[in-house]
Amino acid sequence: MENKYIFVNDQFILHTEAKLHVSDLSIQRGYGIFDFLKTIDFHPVFIDDYLDRFYRSAKEMNLEPPYERNELKSLVRQLIEKNNIANSGIKLILTGGFSEDGFTITTKPNFMMVQSPLNIGNESFEKGLKLITNNFQRQVPSVKTIDYLQAIKTWPQVIGHHADDILYHKDGAVRECPRANIFMVKGKEVFTPKTDILRGITRSKVLSLETAHLNITERDFSLEELQTADEVFITVTTKNICPVLQIDGKPVNEGNIGEITRSLSVLLQQLINKDIDSKNGF
Repeated sequence: MENKYIFVNDQFILHTEAKLHVSDLSIQRGYGIFDFLKTIDFHPVFIDDYLDRFYRSAKEMNLEPPYERNELKSLVRQLIEKNNIANSGIKLILTGGFSEDGFTITTKPNFMMVQSPLNIGNESFEKGLKLITNNFQRQVPSVKTIDYLQAIKTWPQVIGHHADDILYHKDGAVRECPRANIFMVKGKEVFTPKTDILRGITRSKVLSLETAHLNITERDFSLEELQTADEVFITVTTKNICPVLQIDGKPVNEGNIGEITRSLSVLLQQLINKDIDSKNGF
């Protein structure tokens, strides 16, 4: 989009005019946080949940957001109106701010919002995912930091294995994907890791689903246990629920999408539709 607007420190500007000084700690030391939400038909889905996490992350990283919640929601609304993109992803970025010595937080954070079109079709669900595993534990796992060093460094391996994403584990204990949480199905039990992971918003919505036939809960599990799962799926803002059909070259559920994964995907979509219908102040 040639005339796409972004928001940088109190003003909406064309994305081609955006600048950030090299003294910012995000450039000098990779210090900053972000959050990412999606809009469907101009409605920011589960926005309060994402803002809750944004403010929690900022507090944990000793960063003070320049706007209160209602002010920030108003700015999100204005960005949506200016860009006129119905289905999109909106990224909220809070950096460490400008630093005289390139290390110490000495000024207020810099704040940015970026909006991009998002395909919300069902193609990725039907295609499924292939994952490769990587022994890695993120720093400050409860915070959505801008540090994706390991994921980007490892991406050539993903491409080389004709896979779609990485699954992190810590010495065999399953954690998460760089941009998604993972769930395992065994019988009528559905598990997602509990320890040292980012608590995704879509993950939390799946955990909240009520079904008489399934027990959905947090529980740590190993790669060995994951290899014997009946079904595996990830949860992520951009794709909702997406089935995992292969891990390290080994098929899951004989390479087929499981019925529990399908049923949970339907229930999650109903929850999303309910949020869209409620408008939530938008």
